[in-house]
Amino acid sequence: MNKSGEPLEIERKFLIRMPHRETLEKYSVRHIHITQIYLLPREGSGSRRVRRSVCGGETMLTLTEKIYVTDRTRVEREREIGPEEWEELTAQADPARRPIGKTRWCVPYAGHTLEIDVFPFWRDRAFCEAELASEEEELLLPDWLEVIREVTEDRRYNNSSLALSIPEEDIP
Repeated sequence: MNKSGEPLEIERKFLIRMPHRETLEKYSVRHIHITQIYLLPREGSGSRRVRRSVCGGETMLTLTEKIYVTDRTRVEREREIGPEEWEELTAQADPARRPIGKTRWCVPYAGHTLEIDVFPFWRDRAFCEAELASEEEELLLPDWLEVIREVTEDRRYNNSSLALSIPEEDIP
């Protein structure tokens, strides 16, 4: 929570080599199929999106607004919505941004839940992100995860930016 009592999301994000599916299945406790649609911005607000998450046959719909505090920290306002509100909000989709689909593999490791996001538009890379209690908190990653580099501060790798343009840089 920040000084005004709003919930904060503090996270680090890494560009990683695409793990083998067998490895993800071995270490993850669940996987979630996610579709995110970015909405037209409102005056004075950050990015807004609706998300459909499907896990184990259950579907959850949410509305999220994120406002940057630092590159690692954002105010995050999120609430569950119903199908009718989903329809109303998706009518406000930003036409410049494509919907983002991904499979999120949730991996418990060293006191954190690592979220490994696999996108259909990449075959050789994925993301690993983890939420932290503070910007200074240490984060350990497992040996089997091959980090290309940290992209926490590279806004090209935010999901809202991926909805506009997908970086196609060569990776070593």
